[in-house]
Amino acid sequence: MTERAPVGGIHSVRAALKFGIEGVEEVWLERTRRDRRLNELAELVRATGIRVRQVERAELERAAAGIKHQGVLAWVRVPTARSESDLMALLDRLEVPPFLLLLDEIQDPHNLGACLRTAEAAGVQAVIAPKDNAVGLTPVVCKVASGAAATLPYVQVTNLARVMERLKERGIWLIGTAGEASDELYRADLTGPLGLVMGAEGRGLRRLTRERCDRLVRLPMCGQVESLNVSVAAGVCLYEALRQRRSLPFSDPHHFS
Repeated sequence: MTERAPVGGIHSVRAALKFGIEGVEEVWLERTRRDRRLNELAELVRATGIRVRQVERAELERAAAGIKHQGVLAWVRVPTARSESDLMALLDRLEVPPFLLLLDEIQDPHNLGACLRTAEAAGVQAVIAPKDNAVGLTPVVCKVASGAAATLPYVQVTNLARVMERLKERGIWLIGTAGEASDELYRADLTGPLGLVMGAEGRGLRRLTRERCDRLVRLPMCGQVESLNVSVAAGVCLYEALRQRRSLPFSDPHHFS
């Protein structure tokens, strides 16, 4: 499933054209605005063959709904994020132990796209993230994900801590990553019903998210750097889980149909 969403601003529209031209339906330009950068962007859009509409500022403002548009909006097709009820329905249908990835306020679209791509490859059944203070399924995310955004359910929830409690009630073991944890990742059992919980860029897990993890682990750091990029850390954790789970008689993960 996809939905039509506006992308506003000269830089953001350029990114949409660069990272996902096949998903851009049309571009709206403010009729009366005269701006060199806007004119250059208009020429770029026309060169791609994408439809261009000249609209009044009032119409652009209504469509932007608070987005800083700088006189331009691109209408793009992106996969629809799933809901908490969709997630619970998926878990009800699973015939294998759940394998989930929870991302706590990831804001960089390249990081989210990379996480989705790796999670899909590792057999994760859904990626869960909060609606607020986190990037959604933008054109850049979808491009970096290389198709994974269309096949792997991305679930946006209002209250991540509450959803974590619901997952624990279902017997899903939640393991979070934290640099100060005493246990290393490679000492953890990742073979059963599992949710890996990764923190945001820079600050890591929020307090409430951390408190709802059943266990915290750290990645061994042998060099001078103190931490890894979240998408790299997620890849290390996901593939350690996959390594452990491959020896068990699981069938292929079931995704949303």
